[in-house]
Amino acid sequence: MDGLEMTPEEYQTYVEGKAKKSPLVRDTALAFCIGGAICVLGQAIHNGWAAAGLGEQDAGTATSCTLVLLSALLTGLNLYNKLARYGGAGTLVPITGFANAVVSPAIDFRAEGLVTGMAAKMFTVAGPVLVYGTLASVIYGVALMLLGR
Repeated sequence: MDGLEMTPEEYQTYVEGKAKKSPLVRDTALAFCIGGAICVLGQAIHNGWAAAGLGEQDAGTATSCTLVLLSALLTGLNLYNKLARYGGAGTLVPITGFANAVVSPAIDFRAEGLVTGMAAKMFTVAGPVLVYGTLASVIYGVALMLLGR
């Protein structure tokens, strides 16, 4: 059968027949374990900063900065992507996943130059998250203000 003569329904049936079935239970367990391991690492880093003498708020800030740095470094070394292939959605733990989403496009477009490549493409994935996250925060804040809270 020629692919150009398929109806959308025939094509969908063809694709479903060829697609590899995802082991849902295994993938879920791996995502849980990898995401949990990232969180445990974050807590260990936080405890380390606190033991070094930082206050609770400063230790939290230093932990966030450390996790972003580690995620960016692992992304640059192509190790975060390997971890993501293994751990799936578990690597989307907010701060490390966000750092990966910023660094990956920057690396992909570095050949186009610092301004038109890296800087321009850096937020192609994370940009919408920032925009809609900020918009949701403003709407939430205005709603709370109007409700007198």
